[in-house]
Amino acid sequence: MQRFNWSQLDQAGQQAALARPALPDSASLAPKVREIIAAVRAEGDAALRRFSQQFDQLTDNPLALSASLQQQLLSQLQPERKAAIELAYDNIRKFHAAQLPRDIEVETSIGVMCQLKSRPIGSVGLYIPGGSAPLPSTVLMLGVPAQLAGCPRAVLVTPPGKPLATDIAPEIIYAANLCGITEIYTIGGAQAVAALAYGTETIAKVDKIFGPGNRYVTEAKQQVSQDAKGAMIDMPAGPSEVLVLADAQANPEFVAADLLSQAEHGPDSQVILVSDSASLLDAVEQALSVQLVALPRRDIAAQALAHSRAILTADLDNAISVTNAYAPEHLIVQTEQAELLTERFTSAASIFVGAWTPESAGDYASGTNHVLPTYGYSRTVSSLSMTDFYRRFTVQQLSATGMRNIGPAIVTLAEAESLEAHANAVRLRLASLLKETENV
Repeated sequence: MQRFNWSQLDQAGQQAALARPALPDSASLAPKVREIIAAVRAEGDAALRRFSQQFDQLTDNPLALSASLQQQLLSQLQPERKAAIELAYDNIRKFHAAQLPRDIEVETSIGVMCQLKSRPIGSVGLYIPGGSAPLPSTVLMLGVPAQLAGCPRAVLVTPPGKPLATDIAPEIIYAANLCGITEIYTIGGAQAVAALAYGTETIAKVDKIFGPGNRYVTEAKQQVSQDAKGAMIDMPAGPSEVLVLADAQANPEFVAADLLSQAEHGPDSQVILVSDSASLLDAVEQALSVQLVALPRRDIAAQALAHSRAILTADLDNAISVTNAYAPEHLIVQTEQAELLTERFTSAASIFVGAWTPESAGDYASGTNHVLPTYGYSRTVSSLSMTDFYRRFTVQQLSATGMRNIGPAIVTLAEAESLEAHANAVRLRLASLLKETENV
């Protein structure tokens, strides 16, 4: 990790210390993704199978994972993993059930009734990364809120396995089935996003796409979300990241473990350690070197650590300011009375408080959602929640009394904006009400 002394940096140096890894050149990536999307739109299933052969070396991808194959895969699931998935499912469901929206109704003036209603999105597509690290936890994070919201159709896509397209991790299948999802397709990459957004012969179009993925997936999600004929997406995304704020009393082995748990996600992951204690930084650096060599994914973690930072601040207040400036996806607070600091953080997407709360808890089983904005988007974008699976709309109804009460103000405002037809729509009604009164 690169080390910085915050008080010795000028403004440019401080900005550099908090800089994210540069994203791949989207200018060169965008045309490639655009070609993949266009091919899927034009050729449907044939394009999906061709891309399976081109990118995954699979000559015969059935695309849909049949019910019988799902049951065959489930028979391979180890009992302890099944139990762990069930525990995580229960906790995630409890936390998200508490977020269920309620309709509201307000009489803003006498005779003027306004409502806000929430209804589930009709069809959602859930993208679940596969490959070297299949993510059944992400199935739960996306599938549970879709299930609780009552989305009529939830579809899961995940990159095909090898040597067969149907070699999908049984943990993914079980998590999906717990969430009531049986429509599963063995495709990944930009082509999967295109299939969800526009539909093919086998895969019907969805309204909104959720889930993380590589840079091709991220670029494809951005492109289809900008097309009125495509699909909406959950949130912008970049490489995953964690910031650990620790003081001299923190356990350096815990801190190192938390940093490495994020670093092993991928070479472009970023980990930041902020502390007011130089001795803590030294101890964590030593613990990192010891723990890293024992990790199966140590090469990946080492690449992430190469562009990660340890920042020494003058005091804890300064450390909090640095943390807020970075706006981390994950924030772990390992300080004395850590819970007292939570109200002082203004931009973190998800906060993990105290020595006994690793990021791993939120990633898997505490109950909170691990689909979070990254790359500084947490300043304005929130973590995934139940509201993302609903569309909200308003209803208003005026009685005759309501029209009399607010009609004149509507006419005045419409005239102020030179929108005569707007004003006339109200004048006609007011005149009709006046005539009724005169005829009584």
